[in-house]
Amino acid sequence: MKVHIYEKLWIVGAALMIAGFLGAMAYAAGRHAVHPPSHIETIDPLTVRTGSEFAAPEIRTLEDGTVEVIGVAEMFQFRPSTIRVPVDTPVKFRMTSPDVLHGFQIAMTNVNVMIVPGYVSEMTVSFPRKGEYLILCNEYCGLSHHLMYGRLVVE
Repeated sequence: MKVHIYEKLWIVGAALMIAGFLGAMAYAAGRHAVHPPSHIETIDPLTVRTGSEFAAPEIRTLEDGTVEVIGVAEMFQFRPSTIRVPVDTPVKFRMTSPDVLHGFQIAMTNVNVMIVPGYVSEMTVSFPRKGEYLILCNEYCGLSHHLMYGRLVVE
């Protein structure tokens, strides 16, 4: 069985392209510290409702002026369901889930985070415009998933 020269060239070309792409990814990861995100903080999902800071979700202002939102995404609600924050202020969201995988997306913004049971998801953003934003769960979490929403009010 003879392999045609053009087939050999295509095979070699494809192999070189794959090697080049893998090399570029390795270079970027090593040189520019581009690494996939990892979960920093873990929590026992069984204690979310009783023995942790998430037992009583709240919105508080820290010493540096940052607003911290301690929240829980659970079947089929966000706690707190309405979040009020000042305009142009850093807002740190700390979220977890006691039951299943959820999404936390604030419509018309770049906030879009997976809430995984057993992990604390944290992100800090600021909102430059006053208004009301819809908070959605964008990970299917059960039969009443479509009823899971909240509200962010920027004042």
